[in-house]
Amino acid sequence: MKRWIQLACAAMLPALLPACEAQPPRQGDAAISQGKPMKASKTYLYLLKKTPFFTSLSTAQLRWTIDHSREWEVEPGTVITQCAGAGAADAWVLLDGGWQLEHDGLAYPAGHADPGKWFSARQASGTCRLVATGHSYVMQIARAEFDAMLAQGFAFGKHLDAGYRYYAEIFGNVPPGAASSPGAPGPQAVP
Repeated sequence: MKRWIQLACAAMLPALLPACEAQPPRQGDAAISQGKPMKASKTYLYLLKKTPFFTSLSTAQLRWTIDHSREWEVEPGTVITQCAGAGAADAWVLLDGGWQLEHDGLAYPAGHADPGKWFSARQASGTCRLVATGHSYVMQIARAEFDAMLAQGFAFGKHLDAGYRYYAEIFGNVPPGAASSPGAPGPQAVP
C-alpha cells in the first residue's frame, strides 16, 4: 500500500473508531446482557468427546451434535438464557467454565461435571436466568434438535436424570421419594 494511503487511513481511524464502538453488539440467536455479547465459537470433536455430558456418544453422534448446535464463548456476568422469551425451551450444555441458575433471589452454581451442567427452561417455573460465572463455553441446542437427539437414542440418560432431580429441588416440584442430586452445590444469595 502506498504511504499516502496508509497516512490517510491512520488519520481517519480516530474519527471512525467511536462510530464503530457505538454500534450495538450483534445478537445472533443468543441472549445479550449487561453489554456482554455471546461470541460464536467453534466446536471441536476431540474436546466435545471429553465433555462429561457427551462422553457416552459415538463419533457419529458427536458429529451430529456439532452439526445441529451452536457453541458460544461467554464472559462472566453474561446472561445465557432466561426462563421466558425466545429460545427459552432450548437445551443448554456447559462445555467448560461455570454458570449459575438464578431463581427467587438465590444462585445455584454449577460446573461442567455437576448435575446442573445442562439447562432448559422446560424444567423451570417462574422467573429465572442462567448466568456465566466465569469465562465459559456453552452449547445451545434448539429444542427440536435436542428432541431429535433423544429420539435417536443419544446416551444422555444419567445426565438428564441428575439434572431433572436437581432442577426439581430448585423449582419446588420434587417428586415424593426422589433423592437429592449428589454433589450439587447449595444455593447462595444472588449478589
